[in-house]
Amino acid sequence: MPIYEYICDNCKNEFEKIVINKQQEIACPKCASKKATIQLSVFSSAVAAGSAKSFTPQSSGGGGCCGGGCGCH
Repeated sequence: MPIYEYICDNCKNEFEKIVINKQQEIACPKCASKKATIQLSVFSSAVAAGSAKSFTPQSSGGGGCCGGGCGCH
């Protein structure tokens, strides 16, 4: 079940909603308006744009944690 981010067209309140199906009505929890615009979240826009990068720590070469001597890699 995806969680969508919305902004109310009436009062500009930002809110999140779990959406079970596309026919589900969305109402603002602040003013009860049923007019809301779905927002593109930062996570979904990064993945959609293909710019999601995996994190690879850089080895300092000096031992210690994340330098290869602690066994975390």
